[in-house]
Amino acid sequence: MKNFKQLKIWQTGKEIAIATFKLSQKLDRSESFTFSSQITRAALSIPSNIAEGSSRKSKKDYARFIEIALGSSFELETQLEIMSELEIVPTSEVKLIELINEEQRMLYGFLKALKTDE
Repeated sequence: MKNFKQLKIWQTGKEIAIATFKLSQKLDRSESFTFSSQITRAALSIPSNIAEGSSRKSKKDYARFIEIALGSSFELETQLEIMSELEIVPTSEVKLIELINEEQRMLYGFLKALKTDE
């Protein structure tokens, strides 16, 4: 069993999930109804898929879960960009988008390493 908690991609993913949950708590009722569930599910999917993938026996299976985490990060980024353009979240949330972009770069690198080792 691999210790996923030591992976920087998991730690950053968890940080994104926590920041996203805190952001969702700041939304007013109508915004919360529309966006809260969607952004928190996408954010929670990132570290969850990294953790689940680490339990897989083959690197091919592990890579698939990293791809899902990467897809969730793009989904979350898109939702935050839309929320920002609609002025639902302040532009100060750009820091969260920057963290998501950092996570995407790390996930790409990790995915490449998994696929190279096959």
